[in-house]
Amino acid sequence: MADTDLAAQIRTALARVEIPGGGDLATYAGLSEIIVTPGAIAFAIAVATGMEAAFGPARDEAQKAAQALGGARKVMVSITAEKGNSPKFSHGAPVPAGKTPVKGVRRIVAVGSGKGGVGKSTTAVNLALSLAAEGLKVGLLDADLYGPSLPKLLGLEGKPAIRDDGIFTPHAAFGLKAISIGSMLVPGQAVVWRGPMATSGLRQLLRETAWGELDVLVIDLPPGTGDIHIALFQQTVVDGVVIVSTPQDLALIDAQKAIDMLRRMSVPVLGLIENMSYFIAPDTGNRYDIFGTGGAEQAAADLAIPFLGPVPLVMSIRENSDAGTPPVIAAPTGPEAAAYRAIAQRLIATLT
Repeated sequence: MADTDLAAQIRTALARVEIPGGGDLATYAGLSEIIVTPGAIAFAIAVATGMEAAFGPARDEAQKAAQALGGARKVMVSITAEKGNSPKFSHGAPVPAGKTPVKGVRRIVAVGSGKGGVGKSTTAVNLALSLAAEGLKVGLLDADLYGPSLPKLLGLEGKPAIRDDGIFTPHAAFGLKAISIGSMLVPGQAVVWRGPMATSGLRQLLRETAWGELDVLVIDLPPGTGDIHIALFQQTVVDGVVIVSTPQDLALIDAQKAIDMLRRMSVPVLGLIENMSYFIAPDTGNRYDIFGTGGAEQAAADLAIPFLGPVPLVMSIRENSDAGTPPVIAAPTGPEAAAYRAIAQRLIATLT
């Protein structure tokens, strides 16, 4: 069945769901677009402040109606309000108020950047693998919902399994536990979600995944300083964020904006990584500072944050990442893996 056909069937079924004050959910103005992917169904119900509890039964009925049609798909339905909202997870449990830890997770480290294209996701993957190589139990969450890349970088295949209670079973990849909405999409499919839907999706990936016992959960953030960042830092105890930048001034300007956001939200900045730091020509061995030199290290000093280290610009990182075998796995004794491991060791020292 086409995704649009199933979405239409779900909307028809929601016509049988009554809402407070009369009427049905299908024609309710606060019902969002119904998003259907091969692995998930998601929609939100926007309500006036103070009406969250009253709409709870309608949300539960909508959940049942969508699940009856969606088969094995994960169904994510949330109630949102401008202020004082009390949303629920897709399995009906209330969302904890304020900043709370994630069950079973000792430390949460996010990897962010002020802009895209600086190698943030590649860094997050190899950093997580390097932490695991140090003997830690590590998980990896792809919070870049609009541009998920973990399935490609880790070679993930198929959708994550879903338990009877609606909880995701994460993928296992090279010793990591990993979850990404990208595994639930067809190739080339865009995630067209407004802010409340995106933050609800993040919340459910984070808290409705069976992480087990982890020493560290690495979260690959989207670029910028948007809704997903704000929701994560307001609702979750995050031990700190690693910022990835390239050496040139344009990237560093945006990295500084990301750091400013973190400081405003009282989130620790664990350090700055300079990605694509330099290029060694394979034929001559000559070093070329294509994007400048020392920019991130100087910026870290100016901002009074740790400089965690450089990562070179080499073809093997791109080739291995595209093949789904990150350089830390493909060439664990190579110089690229050594650069990531050195950064992981500095990070561990910062956290302990």
